[in-house]
Amino acid sequence: LPERLGRCGEKDNFWSMGDVGPCGPCSEIFYDHGAALAGGPPGTTLDVGDRYVEIWNLVFMQFDRAADGILTPLPKPSVDTGMGLERLAAVMQGVHDNYATDLFTPLLRAIGKLANINDLQQTSARVIADHVRAATFLITDGVLPSNEGRGYVLRRIIRRALRHGSKLGLDDVFFYKLVPIVVQEMGGAYPQLQQAQAQIEALLQDEEQQFAKTLAQGLRVLEQVVARLSNNVIPGEIIFKLYDTYGFSTDLTGDIARERNLQLDIAGFEKAMAQQRQQSQQASKFSIAYNKSLITEESTDFAGYDTLDTEAVVTGLFKDTTPVKQLRKGEQGIVVLDRTPFYAESGGQIGDTGVLHRDNVQFLVADTQKSNTAHLHYGLLNKGVLTLGDKLHSAVDTERRQAIRLNHSATHLLHAALRRILGTHVQQKGSLVAAERLRFDFVHNAPLTAGELHQVEFLLNHKIRENIKATTEVMSFEAAKADGAIALFDEKYADQVRVLSFSEFSKELCGGTHVKRTGDIGLFKIIDENGVAAGVRRIEAVTGQYAFDYVESLDMQIKNLAQQLKTSRQTVQEKVLQQSVRLRDMEKTITQLKGKLSSAAANDLSRQAQEVNGIKVLFAKLANADNETLTTVVDQLKSKLGTAIIVLAAANPTNVNLIARVTKDITNKIKASELINEVASRVGGKGGGHPDRARAGGNQPEKLDAAFIAAKAWLMKKLK
Repeated sequence: LPERLGRCGEKDNFWSMGDVGPCGPCSEIFYDHGAALAGGPPGTTLDVGDRYVEIWNLVFMQFDRAADGILTPLPKPSVDTGMGLERLAAVMQGVHDNYATDLFTPLLRAIGKLANINDLQQTSARVIADHVRAATFLITDGVLPSNEGRGYVLRRIIRRALRHGSKLGLDDVFFYKLVPIVVQEMGGAYPQLQQAQAQIEALLQDEEQQFAKTLAQGLRVLEQVVARLSNNVIPGEIIFKLYDTYGFSTDLTGDIARERNLQLDIAGFEKAMAQQRQQSQQASKFSIAYNKSLITEESTDFAGYDTLDTEAVVTGLFKDTTPVKQLRKGEQGIVVLDRTPFYAESGGQIGDTGVLHRDNVQFLVADTQKSNTAHLHYGLLNKGVLTLGDKLHSAVDTERRQAIRLNHSATHLLHAALRRILGTHVQQKGSLVAAERLRFDFVHNAPLTAGELHQVEFLLNHKIRENIKATTEVMSFEAAKADGAIALFDEKYADQVRVLSFSEFSKELCGGTHVKRTGDIGLFKIIDENGVAAGVRRIEAVTGQYAFDYVESLDMQIKNLAQQLKTSRQTVQEKVLQQSVRLRDMEKTITQLKGKLSSAAANDLSRQAQEVNGIKVLFAKLANADNETLTTVVDQLKSKLGTAIIVLAAANPTNVNLIARVTKDITNKIKASELINEVASRVGGKGGGHPDRARAGGNQPEKLDAAFIAAKAWLMKKLK
């Protein structure tokens, strides 16, 4: 009806996945929760309150938006649709609040019991309920708390929930105690939760205990700040640092401040918080500029082999690809320095991140790339004004660089190990050296066996334990080749090259950054091996802390499996094999029983067939039958009845399966594909097949009896 339609404008009626990419107009579908709630229809001046809630969106993918904003029609437009599961649950359960549905109420009750509160609609209780569910699913999917990437997102989710627990007076570890409720409510639909429950609880308990230590560190920082205060106000940037780095809520900082008769600079805190939001939004858009190439004649002296912080002079500034003389606060840009410790992405090793700064200037480096001999520091000017010729202090993110070093050195050892185990035909075809993992592509014409993978892993970890010293030499390219150093076929090398060696085990040309000794790597663990192209295999692996976290995760899974099987970790394999043998025996028995039941059912049903003009006609329902049983019974009936038309159905509360057979001697009169649709069309479905055999399904099993009557009448008319 026209009165139920409203235009909300481009803000709400046009959807895009980002600043670039597929986009188009959309139609949002709202549910009216009734006049008892405040609010008016969408698109009107009364569009406030909770009465009208969007539950569905239809996006008509029509355009591709370029970085300059130009919309180009998509070659194959489509409709992208999505419905809010929890909002739909609220509609179906007659409530107007997602947290009032049975998806959340058990969790909220458990939180109320732990915190000894009766008001379960408090924001903090809702945050905890939402976040424990999110954390549970993330860990089940293999995400572990860390300081980078998706692991950092998980850590922030957990710590935010813990801060809200503090608001409710939950000072002891509590978060992991809510996992059984999540498993109880969601484990039926997601059995993986049940399998990983022990691991999830252990990880969350450990993370909460670690957070308690972080809080203690934050308290020390706060005490140091308080000791240096010249007045009775804690600065906003300190409040923000405590919040962002140590997880202190403003309430917690406020409580500590009141104990010391101090005040909080809330305005300064809000300003710092707003600035962080702005940086996050800008950072999400930053990759657009990478689509453009930047050529500069500047040159940078790389000092990052020996140090991670240097003094440098700004020799080039760019906004996108345009040279500028200045960058101002809040602007994204590219900085070129005369000297830098930042490694520029090359040879598979990703670029460094960190900060360029002086007293009143701070440039956050999000990536480092190369242009000829210049290092390009991509990032955001967070503070001050940056001008050509300025002197800056350059500082690389040391923890991230160290993780990258471990993985890069591990790729060299891996290359050498593969050549020892598989043969000298192994050649590197590509690699990715990031902080959290490594990826190594190499020439080999077959998947590695379990034994080969074990040999590679064993040899590499043996070399790690030998703690071999890394040595580097700069020599001519020809001398390096003569010395046995491995060079990559598709790399371009200068006259003078850098050779990295780990004794005689590994010797390669490489300009990347590496460990001082192999023992620094700690542990090497392969997590995947697969093919990426004809004759090219790929190994993905982790090292150091990431390897330890991975092994710990596997250990938790084995422990959980042992608990499920009621055995020890040492006998899990034996127990699984026993269960597998038992399962196969049971499947054989079930198959034999199904055959006997099908034969008995066919004998019983054959007596129900009605003869019409020399043709046996049978419409029948089978209780608790699957498709395999239907097929077996209908084939047996066909052999028993001779010239026949058979339609069998198996119904359950939500759907119905149908099968039809018509003997070939009468398919000129009746076709199974037509007959099956006479039934299916009346039970909310459709089917298809051949003149002598057909299948169908429907979603209205309650109409099956009427469908049989109507289809049988249609058939009788045809036969007579």
